[in-house]
Amino acid sequence: MLWGLVFVVPLLLPGYPPAMLSFGRYLAFGLIAVLLACGDRARLSRLQREDWRMAFELALVGNILYYLFLAAAIQLADAPMPTMLIGTLPIVIAIVANFGSEALPWRRLLPSLTVIAIGIALVNRHEMALLGAQRGIDDYLGGALLALAAVAAWTWYPVRNSRWLRRRPQIASGTWALAQGLATLPLAAIGMAAAGVWADGSFDYPLGPQPMRYVGLMLTLGFCASWLGTLLWNRASQLLPTALSGQLIVFETLAAFAYAFLWRGSLPGSSALAGIGLLLAGVVLGVRAFRGG
Repeated sequence: MLWGLVFVVPLLLPGYPPAMLSFGRYLAFGLIAVLLACGDRARLSRLQREDWRMAFELALVGNILYYLFLAAAIQLADAPMPTMLIGTLPIVIAIVANFGSEALPWRRLLPSLTVIAIGIALVNRHEMALLGAQRGIDDYLGGALLALAAVAAWTWYPVRNSRWLRRRPQIASGTWALAQGLATLPLAAIGMAAAGVWADGSFDYPLGPQPMRYVGLMLTLGFCASWLGTLLWNRASQLLPTALSGQLIVFETLAAFAYAFLWRGSLPGSSALAGIGLLLAGVVLGVRAFRGG
C-alpha cells in the first residue's frame, strides 16, 4: 500500500518533469537515510565493500531508473495503463525467481499465475476502453514502452535483492534499507543537478510551480514509499520465497488502482472489479501452493 503511492503522485504534480519526480523522491530518501543512519552506525559499519557495491546497483536500477521510467509513463499515458503493466510484476517476478534454487514445481505455481493473468487481462480491458477516449495512440505506445522498461528494472531488483539478503542473513532489513538510501543519495544528487542543467525555461527549477506541494510529496514518498516500504520489503524477502513475495506485489497494484480511482472520482467497472477479485484469488492460491511445499 505504501508503494502504491508512487503511482498517484505524478498525477498530483502534472507540471513536473519525470526526472524531477524521480530524483526528488530519492534525494528525499537519501537525506532521510542520512538522519536515520546516525542511530544505526554500528551495523552499517559492518557492511563489507561488496555489500555497498550491491546497494549502489540496487539503488540505480530499482530506485532511480525504475521510478524515472514509471513517472514518465504515468504522465504520458495516465496512471491506469502503466499500473496495469506494472501489475504483471507478480507473474514476471514469480517466473524469473522460480528458475532459482528455491523453485516450486510449475504444476503447483501455474494455477495462481494463470488466475492473476486473467485478472490483469480483465482490468486491462476496462482501462484500455477508458484510455481510448482520453489519450492518443502515440501517448499510449510511448507510455507502454516506458512502463515495460520499468517492469524490466523492477523484475531485476527484487530477485537480486532477495538473493543477496539470503547470502547475507546477518544484515538486518532496516540496515539494508538505510544502505540503499545512502547509496541512492549521490545518484539522486547527480541526477538532480543534471536535470537543472538540462531544464528549459518552461520549468521553474528546482522546486517548480508548487514548491510546498512538491517538497511535501517528495518527503512523503522518500519516507513512506522508499524507506519504510524498502524496510518492509527487505524483511519479507528474508521470510518468504522470492516467487511468493513477487506475487504479493499484487497489493501494490491494487493500492495504486484504488488511489487512481479516488483521484479520478470514479468507480471501477464490472470487468475491473472481476479482475481485482481474480488478482486476490491468485495470490491466495499462490500462498497455498507454497505452504503446501
